[in-house]
Amino acid sequence: MSLDVGDKAPSFSLQTDGGGDISLKDLKGQTVVLYFYPKDDTPGCTAEACGFRDALPDFSKVKATVIGVSKDPVKKHDKFKDKYALNFPLASDEDGNICEAYGTWVEKSMYGRKYMGIERSTFVIDGKGVIRGVWRKVKVPGHVDEVLKAVQELA
Repeated sequence: MSLDVGDKAPSFSLQTDGGGDISLKDLKGQTVVLYFYPKDDTPGCTAEACGFRDALPDFSKVKATVIGVSKDPVKKHDKFKDKYALNFPLASDEDGNICEAYGTWVEKSMYGRKYMGIERSTFVIDGKGVIRGVWRKVKVPGHVDEVLKAVQELA
C-alpha cells in the first residue's frame, strides 16, 4: 500500500508513552506530523527524535502535533522519552497495523540479509485528515527542517 499527497490518512488509535493513547480523530482540525522510525534509542532514531524535540516550539507555533511511531512497546517508549527529554507523544504500534496501513512495514536489506522492518517515513496530515506531505526512506540530517517548512506552508 502506498499513500500519496491528497490521499485520506488511515485512521489510527494507539497507546502512547505515559499510559496515554492518541487517535487521528481526536486531532481533527490540527495538522499532524506522523513520523515512523525503526527503534527507540538507536543512533538515527535518537537524532531524529531529538531534532523534532528541539523544533517542537516552531511546530507548536503553527499548531502542528508531532507523533513518533514505532513497534517498540510503551515501556520502551517511556525510557526513551525520559532519557532524551522528548516533549511529544511516542505511539506504540506493536501489532504493526498502522505501519501496514501507512506502507512503512517493508522488506529491508542489510549486509545482504533481508528482513522486515519500519522504513523511516514521515506524513503531514491536515486538519481534515488528508495527507499533505510524504517523505519515505528519510535521511535524518535536515529532515526535521524540511518537514517544518512544509507544515509552515500549510498554516
